[in-house]
Amino acid sequence: MKAIVQDVYGPADVLALRDIDRPSIGDDEVLVRVRAAGVDPGVWHLMTGRPYLVRAFGFGLRRPKVPVRGRDLAGVVEAVGARVTRLRPGDEVYGTCESGSFAEYATARQDRLAIKPANLSFEQAAVTPISGMTALQGLRDCAGLRPGQRVMVIGAAGGVGSFAVQIAKAFGATVTGVCSTAKVDLVGSLGAADVIDYTHSQIDGNGARYDVIIDTAGNRPVSLLRRALTPRGTLVLVGGEHGGGRLLGGFDRQMLRAPLMSIFVSQRLRSLMAKEHAADLEELRRLIDSGAVTPVIDRAYPLADAADAIRHLAQGHAAGKTVVTV
Repeated sequence: MKAIVQDVYGPADVLALRDIDRPSIGDDEVLVRVRAAGVDPGVWHLMTGRPYLVRAFGFGLRRPKVPVRGRDLAGVVEAVGARVTRLRPGDEVYGTCESGSFAEYATARQDRLAIKPANLSFEQAAVTPISGMTALQGLRDCAGLRPGQRVMVIGAAGGVGSFAVQIAKAFGATVTGVCSTAKVDLVGSLGAADVIDYTHSQIDGNGARYDVIIDTAGNRPVSLLRRALTPRGTLVLVGGEHGGGRLLGGFDRQMLRAPLMSIFVSQRLRSLMAKEHAADLEELRRLIDSGAVTPVIDRAYPLADAADAIRHLAQGHAAGKTVVTV
């Protein structure tokens, strides 16, 4: 099969389209014929091996342990393992995989897949799992969002942010989105009642008024974010920026500064590492089927141009998610 493979960490130039063996499945795994694969910041981190913290999490100290890039996927079940009971060949599914989704075939655990929403294309479904689950868990689990609360989503036009705006509105919140000038109309169309153009206004310009802030942008000081929160509001930090130091990169806010500061303040400062499981994929499918959530695709690239897709992501210009078609 054809796949996007890398032998060493580095920029997108290390990626190559190659013919490799089709992956084999274990008893609890499913073989998926990939139709589309989402591109998220995690792909960039695993490609570059930056920050070095990524390597310490078991992805390979000197070179990638899994050579094929990509984790989000949507496709058709080709075969199932002996203990797989939830899925069968021919099912259209979406979810995450460990074998690499920038490939014609991928293996995935059955508990990280769900039936694809019927009203979505494979491309739309492929950009949903990681970003959608992250937004859902940030609002529901970290923030405990309740109807009537006021939510600010920073990076509202991005992958996680575009889902967070829609999910927060579906949960009954009043949403303010933060984005650049070019993306104001998009964020408004997603359901934000108000949009702040960060090139003209600071996020704390209206004072402490937000019950929940979801920050997906990764570079604003925690002290600035706290000024926009109510005294007992919740800040949820998601991911880190591409820059920063070699060791922690942009993740030092959520791993060090926010947890330390939370000891001394009444506001709740939370960092989020999303968990991937079928139950939340099912919840996302219900939100999508109801019409409350629609994935936003910025650009689509063929498999051979996956490196360009990652470059586009790293430039930070995407509105919604980028997808690789297989």
